[in-house]
Amino acid sequence: MSTDLSRIPSEVRRRRTFAIISHPDAGKTTLTEKLLLFSGAIQIAGSVKARKASRHATSDWMEIEKQRGISVASSVMQMEYRDCVINLLDTPGHQDFSEDTYRVLTAVDAALMVIDAANGVEPQTRRLIQVCRARNTPILTFVNKMDREVQEPLALMDEIERELGMTVVPFTWPVGMGKHFHGVMDLRQQRMRVFAPGEDRAAGTEEVLDGLDNPAYAERFGMQYDNAQGEIELVKEAAPAFDEAAFLDGKQTPMFFGSAVNNFGVQEVLDALVELAPAPAKRAAMQRVVQPEEPKFTGVVFKIQANMDPAHRDRIAFLRVASGHFERGMRLKVVRS
Repeated sequence: MSTDLSRIPSEVRRRRTFAIISHPDAGKTTLTEKLLLFSGAIQIAGSVKARKASRHATSDWMEIEKQRGISVASSVMQMEYRDCVINLLDTPGHQDFSEDTYRVLTAVDAALMVIDAANGVEPQTRRLIQVCRARNTPILTFVNKMDREVQEPLALMDEIERELGMTVVPFTWPVGMGKHFHGVMDLRQQRMRVFAPGEDRAAGTEEVLDGLDNPAYAERFGMQYDNAQGEIELVKEAAPAFDEAAFLDGKQTPMFFGSAVNNFGVQEVLDALVELAPAPAKRAAMQRVVQPEEPKFTGVVFKIQANMDPAHRDRIAFLRVASGHFERGMRLKVVRS
């Protein structure tokens, strides 16, 4: 099979490769499932809540992960959305397996940071952000679990800026929280997405209302809307405008609010990943810099997994393609050997 080299640059532009990072139990694997669901990659999302549940998360395939409802190994999933090919790497949040996460972060072009809205910035999140910062990895932020009693959004925004040293630019803003969580205002699209609990609700079925200052909102959503409107005015004055260059340098992070377990706020994150996250860039090798448009196939092995199946002597290498086109059966040279 011959490769049409004229197609490679456009194929490069279509690619988005990112990892989801967070402290344990912030909802990282749940969000991974919902991104797969909203992109159409899976028809039914598994649950990471119950140990005895018959359905498990697509990204949790090891027995220990299914039993304990945590991610231990990194897993790589691919999906297509809006004419982009998205490679999503679900990483372990637990500190015991953090070495795995650090290796994965060398293979991605962007990261999606999940923050538990009740707990704010937690220790493992700080460590992972340091790894991202060393590589100037662009970061998007998703504040999860808004359907619970959580911290005030302004306090969370301030904590992220103070603790992680990044400027925060809200792209959505919550109206209420917990039992009084009514939805999020999409500040870019100038509309409100109304929250209705229920994790089996399909993508695109939420009620969407036009405008941010619709007079009907105050009557329908009461004090929560008034508070949100005041906070939005404050944020517009105090927060800087989105700067693409600062985002790509890892100095500014777009912020989204939602509830992954209820399929809420996920659509905005998926759209932002396609629109904002960078396509593959050049990568520095020991002898030279590899350009993604090069026809020659090159890649970097970022992880080797062995002896996962007791019935076989298995070994698998995870490889990030840096340039060219991979074909099954091609002969490759490992530089070290």
